[in-house]
Amino acid sequence: MKIKRNDQVTVIAGEDKGKSGRVLRVIPDQDRVVVEGVNFIKRHTRPRPGQQGGIIEREAPIHVSNVMVIDPADGKPSRIGSHVLADGKRQRVARRSGEALPDNEA
Repeated sequence: MKIKRNDQVTVIAGEDKGKSGRVLRVIPDQDRVVVEGVNFIKRHTRPRPGQQGGIIEREAPIHVSNVMVIDPADGKPSRIGSHVLADGKRQRVARRSGEALPDNEA
């Protein structure tokens, strides 16, 4: 997948269209990502030892086709490409400006 954890993305389709946030988790086998502050759901949980029960609100996964990476040059959504560097490594780049995307998989 071209989108990685900690990328800044914006939602381009669906109920949360226009919202942006940081990618918290990537689920490659389902082609989904969890974005901070986007696609909230409510879960009713039972109390467990060390955990209180109640209604918990958290982010749910969103399909990767509904998000775009934010171009670091101008802050607008951009597609992702890749360039091969001189040492043979691949570098992700924003198609909009050609600027390299940070490799922030931490």
